[in-house]
Amino acid sequence: MKKYLPLIIIIGAILLIGLWFMNIKNGAITINQATEKEWGNVETAYQRRNDLIGNLVNTVKGVADFEKSTLTAVVEARSKATSVNVDAKNLNANDINRFNQAQTAVNSSLSRLLVSVEKYPELKATENFKQLQDELASTENQILTARTRFNEAVQGYNTYILKIPNSWFLGEYKTKSFFTSVAGADKPVEVKF
Repeated sequence: MKKYLPLIIIIGAILLIGLWFMNIKNGAITINQATEKEWGNVETAYQRRNDLIGNLVNTVKGVADFEKSTLTAVVEARSKATSVNVDAKNLNANDINRFNQAQTAVNSSLSRLLVSVEKYPELKATENFKQLQDELASTENQILTARTRFNEAVQGYNTYILKIPNSWFLGEYKTKSFFTSVAGADKPVEVKF
């Protein structure tokens, strides 16, 4: 039995190191999946907004003889935004920026639409329009929450894969980019009447 003791110790050490390595890999997989899920939540919140915008545009068309250029801008921005696809497995700053810029264009055109609505009291008075406005406001809050949770998930993922000794074993895992604001978002908005 004494002659097998070194072999048993070596096999035990190899098993412990193997289990430790598996634990590190499984942790990375779990955190990576959580990050991808949160990105899916971001996309879902934006999709909800895009769906509501379609309903809003149809409501505006049906109630008022509205400026066609404003409606066209909203529809085009919404179309472009829905065509931007980002791979959740490979979240990099460029892809997130493209996605964010497309969504900013939707925000801008939607803001112009809602400002234009002020000229149409009969439209503002319709229950359907009021309900859609409330849902849009709620959706913007959901988008903020989804982006915040995504950034928290990215922070956890990046921290996990960059820590030593995890980084020694997780070379194939790349850091993910955070969802950031668009250029100029730090400046106050100028409101003109």
